[in-house]
Amino acid sequence: MINNSYLLGLFGGTAPLALDSTTAATLRQAARKQPTPPWSTTVEAPKADALVRAALGGRSIINEDAAQLDIKGASADYRKLFALYQGLNTLNALVNRSGTKGISALESTQLDKRFSAGLSEIGTWLSSSEFDGIRMVQGTSKTTSKTTAAVPRDSARSITGPIHEGSVDNPVIAFQGDTRFSITIKVPVGIDSSQTTAVPIDLADMGATPRTLGNVLEHINGKLEAAGFQTRLGRELIKAEPKTLQVNGKTVTLPAGPDKWAMAIRGTSTETVGFTAPETSDAVYVVQSAGTAGGAQLLKFQSDVGTAAQPVGGGVGETHWVDGRLSQEALPAGVENVRASAVGPDGSLWIVADVTAGPDTQPIKGVQDVALMKYDTAGRLVATRTLGAASTASGYAIAVDANGDVAVAGSVTGALGTKATDAGKTGDVADVADSFVTVFDKEGQELWSQRRGARAADEATSVSFGADGTVYIGGRARSAVTGAAAMGGWDGYVQAFKAAEPYPTAGLVVTAVAATQFGTGGNDSVDAMTVDGSNLYTAGVENGRAVVRHFTLDAAGAPTLASTRDLGTISGDISGVAVSGGQVILTGVSRDSGLSAGSVTTAHSGGKDVFVATLAGDLTASAADRMTWYGGAGDDSAADVKVHDGKVWITGIADRDPAADEDDPTQAYLVRLDPLSGTVEYEKTWSGDGNQASPMTLAVASGGASVLDRLGLPQGEIDQSDSKRLIDATSLRVGDRFYISPADGGRSVSVTIAAKDTLATLARKIEIASNGKLKVTVASEGGSVTGKDGEITTTTGGFQRLSIMARDGAAGAVLTSGETGRDALAGLGLSSGFIGISSGDDVTKTFGLDLSAGLRLGDAAAAKTAGERIQAAMKAVRDAYRSLDPATKASAAASGPVPAYLSNQLANYQAALARLGG
Repeated sequence: MINNSYLLGLFGGTAPLALDSTTAATLRQAARKQPTPPWSTTVEAPKADALVRAALGGRSIINEDAAQLDIKGASADYRKLFALYQGLNTLNALVNRSGTKGISALESTQLDKRFSAGLSEIGTWLSSSEFDGIRMVQGTSKTTSKTTAAVPRDSARSITGPIHEGSVDNPVIAFQGDTRFSITIKVPVGIDSSQTTAVPIDLADMGATPRTLGNVLEHINGKLEAAGFQTRLGRELIKAEPKTLQVNGKTVTLPAGPDKWAMAIRGTSTETVGFTAPETSDAVYVVQSAGTAGGAQLLKFQSDVGTAAQPVGGGVGETHWVDGRLSQEALPAGVENVRASAVGPDGSLWIVADVTAGPDTQPIKGVQDVALMKYDTAGRLVATRTLGAASTASGYAIAVDANGDVAVAGSVTGALGTKATDAGKTGDVADVADSFVTVFDKEGQELWSQRRGARAADEATSVSFGADGTVYIGGRARSAVTGAAAMGGWDGYVQAFKAAEPYPTAGLVVTAVAATQFGTGGNDSVDAMTVDGSNLYTAGVENGRAVVRHFTLDAAGAPTLASTRDLGTISGDISGVAVSGGQVILTGVSRDSGLSAGSVTTAHSGGKDVFVATLAGDLTASAADRMTWYGGAGDDSAADVKVHDGKVWITGIADRDPAADEDDPTQAYLVRLDPLSGTVEYEKTWSGDGNQASPMTLAVASGGASVLDRLGLPQGEIDQSDSKRLIDATSLRVGDRFYISPADGGRSVSVTIAAKDTLATLARKIEIASNGKLKVTVASEGGSVTGKDGEITTTTGGFQRLSIMARDGAAGAVLTSGETGRDALAGLGLSSGFIGISSGDDVTKTFGLDLSAGLRLGDAAAAKTAGERIQAAMKAVRDAYRSLDPATKASAAASGPVPAYLSNQLANYQAALARLGG
């Protein structure tokens, strides 16, 4: 007898299916076309601890042989998917284990390393595994992919910081008083020469006309037009937006404040614009951490040395202003630590910082990188150069020579490629920190880099230029550095490097001139170093004592120890050493522990105080030696110190309660001392957001302060262009690479970064490597819309990025990351994966795991991110499994007209049903 419900169920009826148990079981078996997946509730899941033990024991993450299929003849795709899912499950177990309370640091490190290796294993397996019915990629699946790394476009337009807020018709405070300066315009004359003309500006010439933004700009532009130049100054609106804050765990939105206004300097391609002021004073730059969130800020102070008028108030939008401060600028997000800064011969400020996230246009490749940032005198960031480390790097020291070349030194763990064509042993992969030194020219282009480590951990904490271009680094090492012998524990060391002169564009050879290692059987270090002619001085803590060493330099630049001065037990740190007037000036912090260096000009005040010791150049004890203490009854720090014109500038935290917690209020200070008399000649103290202010570095610029500061204008020429080389504008290094393979499998082709590559040349390389399957364009972002009266109403930046998509009619291609330490995709800000159309009737479905090779378990936040990404990847595998369901495919194929034979069959069944129904 035929069951009506059964027939209705076959042909879309709504009556419930009622079958006997034998028939139902037979139908279920016949209907099941997919093997049981490992995530099914009917499958016993492996124990998490067993997965962790197996992974740490070295067992492969992916094992196709272990994947069980319970349907004969099932597609091989299922076995691959199940093996992939089980591998991801193992990684998930590692993530969960890393979050377990009480695990040791050793196990945490092992889990992180195994997790990273597992990600790499999955990537390697995916690149060689060919699926039949789907496409699986470790990265993403996109129709279009665009680099987050961007190269700035040349522009003759420059924007100042905000100088006015509120109505544009109100007088601008910054324009009041004696406001005189000159605009310099340089134009080419002939092929290799130029002519510079100064256009004097004196706002007193405006008479009784109100000094509103519009009136002042009209006056200035009139002067420029009368001089026959096309350069003009306009105004830019900075639209105020509401601010969102977290207060006691609750989100609070503050209303938008008044609109702000800046000046826009619009030059031309043939006119180079600059600014000068008739009266100047010395400027002091302080980089500090401020607020409970630890945001970094750049502060600029005007000293009392010079003729410029003192500032009388804070600038627009500034907080916690202190008398004498010229400006306050926030450093970019992602800056974690700033340990060194220096002023170049053109007055620009160079800062070396640790960054955990690069600028929006310059992603980093590893967990932490070193960034060299250049600021003009107006506090505007004009260039950023990242080291390009593949794992972790820290910057500890900076030096600038008379030509404007910049040397940066620090430590690096993991691979560090080369940006120059021959930069020594910089490509090694290591699990311990090595010292590095990198030299850039005054434009920020890397000239050479050296990584010269000991077998155990070492780091470069100081760097100096010699008179002949030799670069010296000082630091500490746990074992012997090349060319020297270890003393035991941490040792101090000095190494010298010399490059060919002048710096060639190719074939650069850097020579390690000499190395010396010194110390005791305990822990020793070089905390500061300076070069004065043919003399080199180091200062550090050696087995708990403050020690200064004097080395003489021979004709080749090799150091020989000439004398040593032990100043006694120190319960603190060495901050700096310098030579002025033939005397050695040592600065640091210590308790009153017996540290001594000649006559005491100012006594110790209690707690930790700052000390300044003045010694003879040959380090012999002399009646002229002086010791000055500075501080209050609490603890004082010396975050950084500079000697300028024979005076000692120091910044740090002032007079803090030794029992204070980390989050308790801190007060910053900036002071200038006479090292001979101990006289305090200049002193400022201030607080910060959340009553937190913690200085990190300082730098002094001769004549760096003027009336231009309150106008937001820089001293000197405005740089209208930046390097277009990818190794300068991004964190890429020569030799970094990635791979492109056909969408449906096949041999991959490498795309390798060369020294002269730009976005345009890289675009061509990608198209060739994809065999024409990808279309790559250089997309511009930015430009301005100019409104009435010269007001800039829209500004979106001025950058160029690569945009990659499948060429019309092509299947697209798959991008795969390069090897660890050489991955160019990370430096470009591109995701590995498939680029093309990922779904459709005639297209192979693509599923992206979106698993970045940079995922880590190093801390709770990183592990949380890794766990979320692993869970999303496991879902992608489940989605891929469902897409292989024959019923799903049949359902998708069933759309459209019904074939005639099916219509006839349906009619026959309907007739049978009618007869059964009577």
